[in-house]
Amino acid sequence: MSDIRLGLIGAGAVGALHADATTGTPGLRVTAVCDLDATTAHRVAGPLAAAVFTDHRALIASGLVDAVVVNTPHALHTGIVTDAAAAGLHVLVEKPMATSTRDCTLMQRACEAAGVLLFVGHIQHFLPPMAAAKAAVDAGAIGRILAVHDWRTTDYRPGSRPAWFFDRAVAGGGVFFNIGTHCVDRLLWLTGSQAVAVTATAATRGGLPVETDVLARLELADGTACHIAVTSVLLPPRDELTVIGERGTLLVARGLGARLHPDDGSAPVLLAAESEDDVPNAFRDQLTAFAAAVRGERPNAVTADYGRRVVQTVEAVYAACATGQPQILPTPLEVPVG
Repeated sequence: MSDIRLGLIGAGAVGALHADATTGTPGLRVTAVCDLDATTAHRVAGPLAAAVFTDHRALIASGLVDAVVVNTPHALHTGIVTDAAAAGLHVLVEKPMATSTRDCTLMQRACEAAGVLLFVGHIQHFLPPMAAAKAAVDAGAIGRILAVHDWRTTDYRPGSRPAWFFDRAVAGGGVFFNIGTHCVDRLLWLTGSQAVAVTATAATRGGLPVETDVLARLELADGTACHIAVTSVLLPPRDELTVIGERGTLLVARGLGARLHPDDGSAPVLLAAESEDDVPNAFRDQLTAFAAAVRGERPNAVTADYGRRVVQTVEAVYAACATGQPQILPTPLEVPVG
């Protein structure tokens, strides 16, 4: 079978990770790279001998690609994905899928109408420690999940990331739309459930137009209580997920990997050590899953329905922060378009 020809739309930090990952992904090669900054596009495209574009529409119309990876600012996802679908191209769109549930639905319907795959790039599913934790949960290692606590810190000051992250219209929000989406994703994925009620509060520091800190409590459909804290502090980075079960506790933390702590007093079990290769390997494995789904060899690992549910949950967190009132999420998710 011939290689899937891949176009990268957006050649920033994440686009470069995708480009590097293709070198270890059989049956997939980058043939075109697009970025508004031609220098950035050339830097990624050069080692791959790929064509360079500064307009995604020109890349899509070039006939050089069978599929695209969309790595642009969040608000641009919808237009690019629908353009790609109209041209019959398969799509891997980076998380968050879009800046609204409505736009997620537009993207999903466009891809369904065109008969192309829409795969959402939730990289947490492919990080080895997180994948090991998911396998342990699914195997019943800790029994029924009783509670989940997730705490991530980040530097969310101007200069810490590109300026568009601080533009609500482009990014969709602040620290929670960028970092909190990872927390919501891994919560829904690990538990296999969905949020039905949300309370939350947000804070903004440093005179920014977007929030820098969010504390949220989510109740899942099975009654599980979950806390997510995403904070912007000048402390050592923290990325720590605790899953409390009937028979034990899972801890997935930066610097530790994934560990199972049984309730019977036996020694903790290392499920997966952390490695400096975890992120590159995750991007490689994600592209492998995408390529397999495009060929029909495997089901879509991260569907549009799932990506839309993540965005809907994030929207509920923002609504709870804005109103100070609990938010109830519809089940199942039904969103009209128009």
